[in-house]
Amino acid sequence: MIHSTPVLPNNKLILGIDPGTNVMGYGLIEVNGSKITVLQYGVLQLKSYANHAIKLKKIFDATLRLITEYLPDELAIEAPFYGTNVQSMLKLGRAQGVAIAAALSRDIPYVEYAPKKVKQSVTGNGNASKEQVASMLLQILKIKEAPKFLDATDALAVALCHHYQQGNNQKAGGKSWKAFLTENPDRMSK
Repeated sequence: MIHSTPVLPNNKLILGIDPGTNVMGYGLIEVNGSKITVLQYGVLQLKSYANHAIKLKKIFDATLRLITEYLPDELAIEAPFYGTNVQSMLKLGRAQGVAIAAALSRDIPYVEYAPKKVKQSVTGNGNASKEQVASMLLQILKIKEAPKFLDATDALAVALCHHYQQGNNQKAGGKSWKAFLTENPDRMSK
């Protein structure tokens, strides 16, 4: 008789991706109850490739390699931010799309988070700098040294944001703003 260890519902691997056409950040965290462990993080350098189609293929292949090696339960990916350069935004959207396609090709569900949501979730400030996000992650995840490229910590931040959004770990005393306002209607300004 073969016995297998049951997988508890709070145990999961989350792959976070900060998409980019020059540098793509990735980070993998394992959530085991209330314990969060960093499994891997880094960047995919794409600046040396002039052809955009080749960059997209490299992003797809790298994402697939991470999925094959670590078998994450979910993908959390940062949404493209709205800038003034439409061409840059389109390229970034394509980079995001191929990473999502890699996950979907292996039946991995994905969730997209706005950059401000990620920053707010990790630092408490939706306008935090990349450096502030990295500094907070070093403390929360007990990382000894910040990586050379902050795209890697951004990817870890997306994964951590996803974990927080799943209700596995609520900050600020464990209550949401909605719960606070429901319990304290007199404290809301009109």
